[in-house]
Amino acid sequence: MGRRRRKKKVVENIRITGIADKGKSVGRSETGEVIFMEDVAPGDLVDALVLRKRKGVLQAVPIEFHEYSKDRVEPFCTHFSECGGCKWQHLAYEAQLHHKEQVVRNAMGRIGKVEIKEFLPIIGGVETQFYRNKLEFTFSNKRWLTAEEIKTDISNVEDVLGFHRAGAFDKILNIDKCFLQGDPSNKIRLAAKRIALDQGLTFYDVRKNEGLLRNIIIRTSTLNEVMVILSLQPGDEDVRNKYIDALLAEVPEITSFYYVLNPKVNDFLLDLDMVLYHGTEKMTEQLGMVKFEIGPKSFFQTNTKQAEVLYDKVVEFAGLTGNENVYDLYTGLGSIALYVADKCKNIVGVEEVEMAIVDAKANQKLNKIENADFYAGDVKDILTPEFIAKHNKPDLVITDPPRAGMHKQVVATLLELAAPKIVYVSCNPATQARDIELLSEKYEVLKLQPVDMFPHTHHIESVALLSLR
Repeated sequence: MGRRRRKKKVVENIRITGIADKGKSVGRSETGEVIFMEDVAPGDLVDALVLRKRKGVLQAVPIEFHEYSKDRVEPFCTHFSECGGCKWQHLAYEAQLHHKEQVVRNAMGRIGKVEIKEFLPIIGGVETQFYRNKLEFTFSNKRWLTAEEIKTDISNVEDVLGFHRAGAFDKILNIDKCFLQGDPSNKIRLAAKRIALDQGLTFYDVRKNEGLLRNIIIRTSTLNEVMVILSLQPGDEDVRNKYIDALLAEVPEITSFYYVLNPKVNDFLLDLDMVLYHGTEKMTEQLGMVKFEIGPKSFFQTNTKQAEVLYDKVVEFAGLTGNENVYDLYTGLGSIALYVADKCKNIVGVEEVEMAIVDAKANQKLNKIENADFYAGDVKDILTPEFIAKHNKPDLVITDPPRAGMHKQVVATLLELAAPKIVYVSCNPATQARDIELLSEKYEVLKLQPVDMFPHTHHIESVALLSLR
């Protein structure tokens, strides 16, 4: 006998109370059940269809709205309902900030379980539109269809250039205008698509691993430099050059143009050679008084202006006098280390990605900074007794780990080092709270500052100042 399908459960009168991870909202039913769902806003009152239950939490979709939140606003992007990128455009920005701050407060209370001496109000974005300096768009011969289009007999076979829609690896949402990156990003993307169509070039088919054009990455700087990286399948050199020349002729603002030949079934490019076709080898960006040369494979903070706000908060919390020995863990290309170098005696940066350390040393030389040293390797393996003896114990540790937070061994080493102060920068309040709870064996949290780096998304940065008890 076939398995009997369980009837889906409908939960009525759910009040949406806040935002959760990955852009979902969270609410409670009248009986106290915790429910996560998309396409709602804090303040809405809805009925919802339960899809599944995981770890005691219901995952659901709204089926009827009884009340709409007073904080709802009209999304400014025509692609909002389909794109899935800026999930919070329908929520007033002040409300977004309130709920993001609450996420950090909840993490510190429920996971960190430590007293925060001073919890500072969240800092909003300098810009809430066109704030990103890097975007990647995908060429595809299959278009994402809306729910209304699916009900018709329209074909999804169409050459498009845009974003991956969540849950649709083989279909791309065609983008007319994106509000994430400033000029000339939209101009480049639209020209890249139109010229490709005019020249009869093939767009990528991910299922067959066929089609010439795969991806285009656009990087911009506040110094008006523009880098474009075109990913395509190996093919006729004349065809490729004709396409690139036409794009450069139409968008003369491009200061660096690379192409990369990718025959693989995945879009990972860092293991492939990038060929400089036009312009300068690197683009230049500036944070404060520090200039950074950025190559096609370089990592850099995606929101330049807000990164400066974040780093200024690090400097404020660090309270440097010019005599300190500083460790900067998970330093990336040394952006924080170089930003604070003129305010301390010595600084040592450690980063697992060797390519980033190459960039850090190059930017150190560019800025003529002589009191910094950089090391490539896993932080937990680099922080040995020999390393500490060589560079002396730190007066201050700055740590900016990835979303997974710090390895337990790194936390243990920090407890042994017992530096007078730690400034902990995090892009994940949950793992930051976990690590702070472990560090609370010897440290107290004097200050905590949430910073919104990515308006209209669920992402949050926070900076914590820890002091040795």
